Amino acid sequence: MKRNILARALVAVLGLFAMGATGARAGGTLIVGMTAGDLPVTTGNPDQGFEGYRFVGYNLYDSLVLWDLSKSDKASDIKPGLATAWHIDPNDHKRWIFTLRQGVKWQDGCPFTADDVLWNLGYSDDPKAPQFNPAQFAQARSYLGNFAGVSKIDDHTVAFETTVPDSLFPYEISYVMMISPCRAKEAKYNWGEYAKHPSGTGPYRFAREVPHQRMEMVPNKDYWDQARVPKQDKLVLIPMPEASTRTAALLSGQVNWIEAPSPDAIARLKSAGMQIITNTYPHNWTYQLNFVKGPFTDLRVRQAANYALNRGDMKELLNGLMLEGFSTVPPSTPYYGHPKLYKYDPAKAKALLKEAGCVPCKVTFAISTSGSGQMQPLPMNELVKSQMEAVGFQVTLQTMDWNALLDITRAGVDKYPDISGINVSRQTQDPFNALIRHVWSKQWAPKGSNWGHYKDAATDKLCDEIFAEFDDTKRLALLTQLNEKMNANAVLIFVAHDLNPRALSPKVHGFVQAQSWFQDLTPVSVSP
Repeated sequence: MKRNILARALVAVLGLFAMGATGARAGGTLIVGMTAGDLPVTTGNPDQGFEGYRFVGYNLYDSLVLWDLSKSDKASDIKPGLATAWHIDPNDHKRWIFTLRQGVKWQDGCPFTADDVLWNLGYSDDPKAPQFNPAQFAQARSYLGNFAGVSKIDDHTVAFETTVPDSLFPYEISYVMMISPCRAKEAKYNWGEYAKHPSGTGPYRFAREVPHQRMEMVPNKDYWDQARVPKQDKLVLIPMPEASTRTAALLSGQVNWIEAPSPDAIARLKSAGMQIITNTYPHNWTYQLNFVKGPFTDLRVRQAANYALNRGDMKELLNGLMLEGFSTVPPSTPYYGHPKLYKYDPAKAKALLKEAGCVPCKVTFAISTSGSGQMQPLPMNELVKSQMEAVGFQVTLQTMDWNALLDITRAGVDKYPDISGINVSRQTQDPFNALIRHVWSKQWAPKGSNWGHYKDAATDKLCDEIFAEFDDTKRLALLTQLNEKMNANAVLIFVAHDLNPRALSPKVHGFVQAQSWFQDLTPVSVSP
């Protein structure tokens, strides 16, 4: 009898041990092959474009305002983050009041308070602040173009001042990551040291990094939103800028998730049982143009470039993984309106170039080999080049890595006057980033994202009216006018809207692909 009791006890213990072991690995390790050429920085706002935000920024850190990434059937919108609520001061439309979330702690144990918000804005935007980081200023400045200052009302309330009435400010502040002042002070503002042990409030904790090779993160079990504590045991990020390398890595099991698989590999991936996931995506693939010097200062040349493109050929090149792009935003966008569409018309393109006296019309585009959201930049740019040259353009492609192209983008056309246009894909998930930053003269680079220094008095007036309009319906009508005006003036060369393809191992479960540049990895698990 005693022997039977001991045997049953041993079986029970072994069973519990087995369950514990299974539970420990039930979440598994999610290994991502990124399109980035290097690992994103961990000192706050990441580099490597919005892929850096997707995999590092919103995982290690939070912003005051986050994005709802829980649904796939409608466009993502903002939601409370480290702030639980915000409202415009009824007596001063250049003053936003934010109520901060209570009970949140940084991963180093310090409490999150209003003082931390003030410190972080100094870190990102105030050269006079002791914690100011020029590299972070370069990452954040395009989102703080209207920011004038921030003050503390009490330990859990802050007031943001803007240079102009800014109805879109909650969207803009969503891109500013909050890092721990405690950890920064401990590192004595040595950002290299800070990067080795970063501290945020996000759903993941930094574990370790092999420079230029891999970064590992683990769940933050004490995350303030317990519903978003990661389901996997570990997240591993590996930079893989070559699409063929990413595909081979997924097929061999080196990774179990890849961004932007090569279109010609889709059939092979499907036959191997991989999940191919796409969705409508607020992302355009366009060229920003030089409005100071060169052929694109002439509207006829800009229109000719748009008429020259057979976007159906581009869609075929990408195996259908795009929408033909005729405007800054896709037709499903609420403020799309009825823009002028530049459908493929090579005869009209040739006539416009002849009328403009630009034959051959010599232009130079700065392009990248890879990068965040750049889709398949080398073959896509070669196709654009051939189609434009067929109507009378002479196109030179200056090819560089992604971060080098971002340096040109941030510096602006004054520093690079001989570049006719830059091929930098852009997110369009909020009105400011979709439209205003391309054409508002107060966003001229290097202050903002108007790389080519576009300026039009009527457009500036319309942007000012949008910022000053706090009625959602009226603001929507103004945004629609702006999108239509941008098309009429051919402010970009419109090419494609991305469908954000990614390929996942059949062992990956729980992912919901949001209609956003950002994605929530916390519900994902990986089976053995």
